[in-house]
Amino acid sequence: MHQGVADPVSEFSRFSTLSFDCYGTLIDWESGIANAMRPWSDRHQLGWRDEALIAAHARHETVVQQEHPGAHYRSILSETIRRIAAAEQLEVTNDEADAYAASVADWPAFPDSAPSLKALGERFRLVILSNVDRASFAASNERLDVEFELVVTAEDVGSYKPDRKNFFAMFDALTSIGVSRRDLLHVAESLYHDHEPALSLGLPSVWIHRRHGKAGLGATAAPATNVVPPWRFETLAAFADAALA
Repeated sequence: MHQGVADPVSEFSRFSTLSFDCYGTLIDWESGIANAMRPWSDRHQLGWRDEALIAAHARHETVVQQEHPGAHYRSILSETIRRIAAAEQLEVTNDEADAYAASVADWPAFPDSAPSLKALGERFRLVILSNVDRASFAASNERLDVEFELVVTAEDVGSYKPDRKNFFAMFDALTSIGVSRRDLLHVAESLYHDHEPALSLGLPSVWIHRRHGKAGLGATAAPATNVVPPWRFETLAAFADAALA
């Protein structure tokens, strides 16, 4: 696995287009999840730290997405916190569930996301493949301050990654901007949501390992296989430096 020290021009110059996962890669969804869940947790005096809140989300969100692949992402979040509460035999009010569902707009961007995307956009065409709805992504995109040429969301596809239908939908949509699949490099954090399905489809991918130095998988489920992406960087800025060198 490369650590960003190999010859970057020969590594990345063959790609014209970068597709990005958004949440976990560009938007710090783990901080957003923890901050959004904390009022409910504090009301019940659970004493959960951020990692416990994030892990609770991870235990339930993927299951909800699998059971309701066509559901709007706000409904997914609302049901996720309801299941967290039920698992702890606690109450969650409608207002609390609604607030959690609407919290995506408040999730912060990683500090290096906007400047790195701006720099990468000077050389590459930029695409989004996201597991949320259009409105939620639009709110997050204001924090990223860049125009993506193509945006494909779970709302558009009617399923959630790691379903390969989402990737096929992106491949099909690339033709609308005159891009061939062979020119595409996928950039993401989640091994489960992104790298495992991407690699199964022969789509090269770059792992932005935002959780480096932390135990566990955070807000994501575990991949079914031992996924080893071709490239790994700990920050988007490090990848941008390599890709643009």
